Formats: sequence, C-alpha cells, structure tokens
Amino acid sequence: MKFKRILLKLSGESLQANNGYTIDYQILNNLAVEIGSIVELGVGVGVVIGGGNIFRGVQGNARGFDRRQGDQMGMLATVINSMALQNALEANGIKAKVLTAMKIEGIGEKMSFRAADGFIKEGYVVIMAGGTGSPFFTTDSGAALRALEIKAELLLKGTRVDGVYTADPEKDPTATKYDNLTFQEAYSKNLKIMDLTAFTMCRENNLPICVYNASVKGELLKIINGEKIGTIITNN
Repeated sequence: MKFKRILLKLSGESLQANNGYTIDYQILNNLAVEIGSIVELGVGVGVVIGGGNIFRGVQGNARGFDRRQGDQMGMLATVINSMALQNALEANGIKAKVLTAMKIEGIGEKMSFRAADGFIKEGYVVIMAGGTGSPFFTTDSGAALRALEIKAELLLKGTRVDGVYTADPEKDPTATKYDNLTFQEAYSKNLKIMDLTAFTMCRENNLPICVYNASVKGELLKIINGEKIGTIITNN
C-alpha cells in the first residue's frame, strides 16, 4: 500500500445522472463501495464534494445574486451532497462523519483539523463540507486546504475522464493524455486541472495530485496500491 491517508475531491456534477435527478443514488452507492475498498485496508480518507449539481455561486452571480451570498448558497449545496454521501457510506457499513466549515447544529460538527484527524484515526471517512467557509473560494481550494490540514499524502481529483489531456478529450479526438506532469509544466501549458489557488497550495506544500476517472470501478484501489492510473502532478 503506497498511500496511508488521502483526500478525495469530487465534483457535485459527478453525483448527477442523465435522468435529470440532482443526486443519483446508484452513483453514490458506487462511490461508497469504491471508498470502502480502501478503508478496509486501513487507509485514512477525507472527502470534499462540490455543489455544482445543486447551485454554483459564480453562476448565481451572473444571474443577479450577490457573489458573497451566492457562494454561501453554494456552500450549503456541498453540505447536501456530503450528507447524501454519508448516507450511502453508512448504508454500506462504512463509518462516516460530516464536518462543516460553518456551524450547522444537527447536521455535522464544526470542521477543525483536530476533529478531522481524530475521526480518521478512528476509522471514519470524514466528509468536509462547506468549502473553506468563506466566499470567493472554490471547492478545489477547499480540497487543497483540507488535504493539508489532515496531512494527506495525495489529493485525488475524481473526474469524468481518465486523466489530464492536451485538450478536452470529450471535444477534441486528437487530444493525448499526460501520465505525469510537474506543477511547472501544468502552469506553462495552462492546463486547467484545479483553480490557481488550490494548485499553488499543493505546489508550495509538495502535495501531489492525481487526476483520474472516478466512475471506473477499482481505480481508487489501484492508485492506493501504487499502480499508474490517471495523471500524477508533482514538483519533480
């Protein structure tokens, strides 16, 4: 086992199916099973989920919402998604806790690195909701922050494609995949992997990022065991 503690970042859109439902239970269940496969090995797992399937602050701003309040609405959307994942994990016999960046009694405990670390050591999957708790930050930034707070050895970004490409593979059939990248290469090629704040935090703290297809069964376990899956971004 190569990694003993990881942070998994999922987009809100990854929970959404083609049937129009905002949250698809089968997708949630599949994710829970995947996460459970590494928890069984003793891997410490933190999770951050976006809220774009419900509400995205930037889009709200374009429609007339105050950006600050729109971002707060987006934070609450991440709480809903986090509760849904907690439910799916517990239905599969996996202990899970939701910690929230803002105080929401009855939903989850207030996020602190000590609480998160303690629950992970007790075998819980810790789902950290509410982004950073402040407007103007994305859940990518929240994921990088939480990964550093729990001392994760790897930040995994689950997407719909199997890594980072020279162009969007869903739009450009000639796009080719990178197996490995340095942070500097990703900067110079202007590859949109995570937002700049999140990317810089990972680079400055020497936290590697793995971009992989979260919908492919067994990929998470392979990554934990050291197999070359997706695209790895490191300092060298």
